[in-house]
Amino acid sequence: MSFGNKANTKVSVVTITHNEGLNLRLTVENLRDTLPPNHEILVVDDRSSDHSTDFLHRAKQFARIARPGRRLGVARARNYGANRTDGNVIIFCDAHLSFPKDWCRPMLGLLEDPLIGAVAPCISERRAVYRKGFGLRPGGPHLDPEWLNCKGNAPYPVPLLPGACMAMRRDVFQTAGGFDRMLIRYGVEDCEFSLRLWLLGYELWVIPAVDIEHEFRDRSPYPVDWRTVLHNRLRMAFLHLSSPRRRRVLDALKEYPKFMAARELVMKSDVELRGSELRLRRKRDDDWFFARFGLNW
Repeated sequence: MSFGNKANTKVSVVTITHNEGLNLRLTVENLRDTLPPNHEILVVDDRSSDHSTDFLHRAKQFARIARPGRRLGVARARNYGANRTDGNVIIFCDAHLSFPKDWCRPMLGLLEDPLIGAVAPCISERRAVYRKGFGLRPGGPHLDPEWLNCKGNAPYPVPLLPGACMAMRRDVFQTAGGFDRMLIRYGVEDCEFSLRLWLLGYELWVIPAVDIEHEFRDRSPYPVDWRTVLHNRLRMAFLHLSSPRRRRVLDALKEYPKFMAARELVMKSDVELRGSELRLRRKRDDDWFFARFGLNW
């Protein structure tokens, strides 16, 4: 595999930020110092109010900033950023990460395989680096993702990839249609995209030897509306899961006070048309996915 060594391979890093404080500057400067020479860094400022992006006006030589006219949320902001870059490979990164030297070269190497749609590193907790996650799986019908333990030092397939740091070829991103633009603000955008890639015929791999530190926070730096969180989980279920599993998700989520409002929001959307389009395109179904990874619900 030589993708990581090709001079004509350009890496585009897209980082979404909303009131990330000093973390953003440290992340961008760390990216600058650890990426291969042929790269670009684009920060999408999703309506920050803490002046944390001000330094980018003085950093034009190594990073650019894009400001949408309104708050987009994670999925749409990632699409917005990807469409304003031109690298062969796109890496989506959170704005609170620490990267080791040459971290992306093994990721670029794996992406030489046309069957591999996206790759991710091991994600460790910055304040407790012994806590590490090696990809994710859907933990049950609540659709809460669960971190996986390491299965060895060599790269291997996993059910879901964390969006904290996820790399893919641009052609895969475009063929898959990007992140689901109908997901609201925050929640399951990484899980939905990962599951969609598997069902479209791609594979997702984790690289245990690449360890990137992530700032996990005790609480969100912005308000979380459970109506939209539940909407996103329900949308993922309606798009990709069979009727029996969809019913299990509905049963699991109906205990939440905002469930009915979230379900109404889903049913008023394009979910039926979008689901039909995806079923026509996919090469696998959710039964295959659950059997492949030993999921039992």
